[in-house]
Amino acid sequence: MADTPSNTDDAKGRVKEATGKLTGDKDLQNEGKLDQAEGKIKEGVDNLADKARNLLHKDKH
Repeated sequence: MADTPSNTDDAKGRVKEATGKLTGDKDLQNEGKLDQAEGKIKEGVDNLADKARNLLHKDKH
């Protein structure tokens, strides 16, 4: 799952946060943290959807 959108959001957020720290840009730092949180939320939703699909598939067989 290395190339899923949630991991992309996380990576983008880490870069923004680090850049914000280096430049002293608090807004960019916070934006990076927000991107990381969005990535974690998307990953959680994806995992939940996978579990639901597995349960539905399991019931059919």
